[in-house]
Amino acid sequence: MFKSIFSFGRRSNRVVTDALYNEIVASARQPAFYAQMGVQDIPLGRYEMLSTHMFLFLERTRGGSQALIQLAQDVTDEFFKDVDHSLRELGIGDQGVPKRMKKLARMFYGRAEAYREAVAAGDDKALAAALARNICPQEPSWSHADEMAAYVNRALAYLAIQDDTALLAGTISFPDAAQMEAGQ
Repeated sequence: MFKSIFSFGRRSNRVVTDALYNEIVASARQPAFYAQMGVQDIPLGRYEMLSTHMFLFLERTRGGSQALIQLAQDVTDEFFKDVDHSLRELGIGDQGVPKRMKKLARMFYGRAEAYREAVAAGDDKALAAALARNICPQEPSWSHADEMAAYVNRALAYLAIQDDTALLAGTISFPDAAQMEAGQ
């Protein structure tokens, strides 16, 4: 009860978390990734794009205020709840879900660290290689890896100029992948 009294004028954390997560999911599902950039439109391909967009969001919130850090944790928790739900929808039973969740969590954090290192070093080739290795491992030389790396860099710059207050209110936007593909 006290929480609702003292948060007068602010959106509830659940509403903010849902709004941010829904935008992250919508951005990860942009048709250009699948139709033009060759990401497979299968559960694993969608997981990779969602993971990439979660990485972008987490990079934006990294080093922010305590409220922003808590919000990032809430959105991350929502991400993993969604992954758990998706596994169950795919027919994986209660006993198999925890094992797969551990594997997917390791995959996510491993990818995020590889992307973070490449971005921090300003190494576009390393970023493209990491993205290719994770997003399209079936293609030894994914022809869209450089485009995806350019999208990640553009998205990081795009997110960097978005105000913390807007994020805390549940508003975030990502670049249009179709414009990236068209070279704009």
